[in-house]
Amino acid sequence: MSLLPLNPDELLSTTRAVRKRLDFDRPVPDELIRECIELSMQSPSGSNNPTMQFVVVRDPAKKAAIGEIYRQCFGMYKTWDGVYIGSIDKGDEAANAQQARSAQSADYLGERMGDAPALIIACNQGGRADGMPALMSANMFGNVLPAMWSFMLAARARGLGTCWTTLHLVMEQQVADVLGIPFDTVQQACLSPIAFTKGTDFKPAQRPDADTIIHWDQW
Repeated sequence: MSLLPLNPDELLSTTRAVRKRLDFDRPVPDELIRECIELSMQSPSGSNNPTMQFVVVRDPAKKAAIGEIYRQCFGMYKTWDGVYIGSIDKGDEAANAQQARSAQSADYLGERMGDAPALIIACNQGGRADGMPALMSANMFGNVLPAMWSFMLAARARGLGTCWTTLHLVMEQQVADVLGIPFDTVQQACLSPIAFTKGTDFKPAQRPDADTIIHWDQW
């Protein structure tokens, strides 16, 4: 499959969290997923010791089970005032309107996660970060998180949509049980649907001006 005609800046600025524009009816070839994972392995890894693992879920029953777990977790999330995307006040009418649209999109995926042609769960193998010192946990997730983002960039270049989600971690053990992930030694970090997108014309999102988040030399 040919790549989309995106230069590096366009790829970085248009890789969106895709929800409503995921094409649930079009199969995604295994080879495309494999290509994205191969590219993701070129990401940095702490101590040159790559410990990232990917679980790709295509089985309809397992997808449905994970989708139901995600739906339950999303239901809990919607009760968290000030945390749920739809409860965050951005401070002005236009920004709040955009926030409401994002919430509707998130609600949609909350109900449809299990319908995606494939799901991918990024994991770290070799132990859990629970209670680890910051240095060790940062090193551990410094392996899997860059790899997952590289996967998403590679997917975008191939016309595939992804969406970084972590809500399933509220019920991480249950997801591990569905997929046979050894819970004590493998920690899940991210769950994403994988699907072709309905159209490929994504735009940069509204973000704060860089000068509002940069601290030169001191906070």
